[in-house]
Amino acid sequence: MPAYFKAMSRFQLYIRLVRLDKPIGILLLLWPTLSALWLASAGHPPFHVVAIFTLGTVLMRSAGCAINDYADRDIDRHVKRTAERPLTSGRIAAWEAVLVAALLAVVAFVLIMPLNTLTKLLSVAAVAIAASYPYFKRFFALPQAYLGIAFGFGIPMAYAAVLGTVPAQAWLLLLANIFWALAYDTEYAMVDRDDDLKIGIRTSAITFGRHDVLAVMLCYAVSLGMVTAVGLDAGLGAWFVAGMLVAAGMAAYHYTLIRHRERMPCFAAFRHNNWLGAAVFAGIALDYAMR
Repeated sequence: MPAYFKAMSRFQLYIRLVRLDKPIGILLLLWPTLSALWLASAGHPPFHVVAIFTLGTVLMRSAGCAINDYADRDIDRHVKRTAERPLTSGRIAAWEAVLVAALLAVVAFVLIMPLNTLTKLLSVAAVAIAASYPYFKRFFALPQAYLGIAFGFGIPMAYAAVLGTVPAQAWLLLLANIFWALAYDTEYAMVDRDDDLKIGIRTSAITFGRHDVLAVMLCYAVSLGMVTAVGLDAGLGAWFVAGMLVAAGMAAYHYTLIRHRERMPCFAAFRHNNWLGAAVFAGIALDYAMR
């Protein structure tokens, strides 16, 4: 029995390593991917493709968390919010995190084997982007923009899986996702700004400086504007517009949370982006469903 409890305790550490106890990151990847699947298929994505992309999102986000903790293992100990993560606190070895990330990436690749060659090629690029993201904050002033590419690469993959090609519409949605990630991850970075300044990490919250709140709101506006343009170009109507208006209202609500730059309200704004992404997807899905 003691061995059983020891194994369960170890398993829980791995769960925390890949953040399955905090699914917000999965949802921030999933909503844009599902939106892309619905747009690419005119509201009728094949069930097996939806299942593959949903599970693949969970696996790749989990792998990304493990490799991120490996890359930041000597940095996270200086940040109050991350100091007790399993790898940073020494309860999991660095090689374990790398092994977990590799295994999850392999499973994700096996998962897409039934899909076409273009989707598989794009998946290789997606893995490379996800693996390199943690190192961008060392030198890139806006690593959140690179995060937007990593978190949004399911968009061109979704179009490739459904259409066998990646049209301009998909790249515009990816660009919209970059601006959305800049918005929500700047809110996240505002939580850790004091710690990041001490240890020399680059973030958009630091780069934007006193204009951080304005930058977040402008990024929301650009992102939502691009998605609206794509949806209208695809022939979506009232339900889609309603979803976008709800999403815009949520972005305005985030302003009330971040304007004083307090840690917990900024973190609440970041987490609330799950609902913003859900509103956009709901508008797209409902518009197709109500035809």
